[in-house]
Amino acid sequence: MALKNLWRSFRSFIWDTDSHLKSAEEQKLVRKLDFALLTIGCVGFFLKYLDQNNLTNAYVSGMQEDLKMFGNQYTYATTAYTVSYAVMQVPSTLIIQKIRPSYWLAFMEIGWGVFTFAQAGLSNVPQLYAFRFMVGFFESSWFPCMLYVLGSWYTKSELAKRTAIFHMTAPLGSAFSGYLQAAVYKNLNGHHGLAGWRWLYIICGCMTVPVGIATLFCYPDVPHNTRAWYLNEDEIRLGIARVEKAGKAPPAKLSISKFFQVLKKWRWYAFVLGYVLYGSSCAALSYFAIWLKAEHFSVEARNIIPTGTNLISAFSVVMWGFLADFTQNRFLWVLIPLTYGLLPNGILAVWPKSVKLKEFAFLTDGVQLMTAIYYTWANEVCSDDNEERAFVVSSMNGFQYAVAAWLPIVIFPQTEAPSFRKGFPATFGFVIAALIVIVITQLLALREKRQKISDDREDGIITPEEDDSKNSKNPATTVFPAKEPEREENLGT
Repeated sequence: MALKNLWRSFRSFIWDTDSHLKSAEEQKLVRKLDFALLTIGCVGFFLKYLDQNNLTNAYVSGMQEDLKMFGNQYTYATTAYTVSYAVMQVPSTLIIQKIRPSYWLAFMEIGWGVFTFAQAGLSNVPQLYAFRFMVGFFESSWFPCMLYVLGSWYTKSELAKRTAIFHMTAPLGSAFSGYLQAAVYKNLNGHHGLAGWRWLYIICGCMTVPVGIATLFCYPDVPHNTRAWYLNEDEIRLGIARVEKAGKAPPAKLSISKFFQVLKKWRWYAFVLGYVLYGSSCAALSYFAIWLKAEHFSVEARNIIPTGTNLISAFSVVMWGFLADFTQNRFLWVLIPLTYGLLPNGILAVWPKSVKLKEFAFLTDGVQLMTAIYYTWANEVCSDDNEERAFVVSSMNGFQYAVAAWLPIVIFPQTEAPSFRKGFPATFGFVIAALIVIVITQLLALREKRQKISDDREDGIITPEEDDSKNSKNPATTVFPAKEPEREENLGT
């Protein structure tokens, strides 16, 4: 029994801070959600970034020469992807208010898998633009819809770390793309008359389509409309009770008036502006391989060395997520990583002569990635309005990609590679601007929270915020408090 109690204490420390307060039924439900939702989400997001970033790996592995890409054509190819990706962000989260997420996401993933595969047959640059546009269109739904669904199932003590685990697969997918291209170039280049970069697209497409089919059958949708075969009726009711206890609003009817109602509040403006600035500050990561090529590193090295950045990013993302859940402080773990971003972006802005110093800056620039915490913060601030939550979360990513569609053309033209004398100083400035907006957002959120507590006290309403203040020593809460004494008695035996 002592060993069992020690395991429960360790699990509460390392995983969910309130796991010792959950009933056996609730723990089983969360395990099922983790297995199904996180597995599908992480594998799909891994493949999204694998398929998104294989352009860079293909470009430095022979595609530039085979397609005779000159000037800024590489930048235009990334822009073609970004434009379609940005346009579909908000529509995607609105579509899944009407269509089951499992149907929509399965269709979209199969679509991007097909067009990834099709890039193996490219013969000219205009075809590359068209295919990259289609890949961006189909990939656009995965990230915002997953964030919305994660926020629909998980509570405050659970959400940040799971969002971080989900987001961790992005840099892992980017890293694997480098490893895969290096291996393909070494072992398959010229096999059956196909260049190594073409084999990369074939392999990626074959990996993606089966996961899209699995999504159709295994994705749980959201608590209020789930028909997941692995959840029984009691577990579905428990899932709804959990999110209601957490103060999350159920889905409501969409309308134009609702759209304007959201735009009257500060939340949309603050989170979208802050995230656009933060996302723009991360742009330097995309030019590591191009710098390595300019320094005459081998093809294998150009693909493998940047994976160090991705692995550091993956570790950092998860670490920030666990710390954010453990401390229950989202703002702090948005602020600290981005503050570190001043160092690598500052080095690249100065562009010193030292190759090692620049390599250090590129490798550690990913430490500032706290995207999962930023989205968790927005998810929770907007939790009292389901449609606002969907609109804010999707707008953050959509507007950031909308800016990314044209900004690289202006500040990162390929003709200025590899020093990019406008680009790297600009990313340093974006870090500073993002830090300012983040602090302002926190001040607005605290003011709104105080005002809500004051209004509810005047009305005689006991709010979740008041409950949190009473449990400040242990921020975890339970869905069914009536069962707590029984569990506490069991823990003491």
